[in-house]
Amino acid sequence: MQVHFPAPPGRCLRRLALSLALLSLLCLLPRPAAATAFSTASNWWRQESDKLRLIRDQGNTDLYLSGYAHHGRGTYTPERLAELNEQAWGVGIGRRLRNARGNDDMVYALGLSDSHFKPQLMAGYAHEWIQPLGRSGLEAGAGYTAMLMSRSDYFGGIPFPLVLPLASIGTRDIKLRASYVPRLSQRKGNGDVLLLFVSLAL
Repeated sequence: MQVHFPAPPGRCLRRLALSLALLSLLCLLPRPAAATAFSTASNWWRQESDKLRLIRDQGNTDLYLSGYAHHGRGTYTPERLAELNEQAWGVGIGRRLRNARGNDDMVYALGLSDSHFKPQLMAGYAHEWIQPLGRSGLEAGAGYTAMLMSRSDYFGGIPFPLVLPLASIGTRDIKLRASYVPRLSQRKGNGDVLLLFVSLAL
């Protein structure tokens, strides 16, 4: 799976400066306003932690099998495509919980062969809104995943955060899933990627 995340040093420094400025501004707020902001963040963290524990304790276990990464024919040059690996073989495991609204919350870890035939490791959280397809027993899902990813060609393998769209179709226990990485750089040879994988309930 080929992912391109250009991060010029100047842009990183600007983001760091902005983060520090926002933190300084928060510290300069009147004490009641600052207390409210910190309380809101603390409540959010507590709710998310409780959600993850619920998935861990009450969710079902899924096996993930990865096998194909489609590189956009309109965004990669033919020469670049000839060099890339599209057999993104890999395996992973996760926990999935169907919540009270009929949607799925998931935590997972997945490793696969990236576009350069090297390991790509991912672990994170995913949410999908589920829509039953009539009385067929099939259902479609659409949502997002927020993860930490590690690749040898980015940041020396140090995990970095990433949010991507997620979609699925199948039964509740067996699904074909897809995630899409849009083109984030206009340099020639860089493009978008569609990753396809399967989840099987254990």
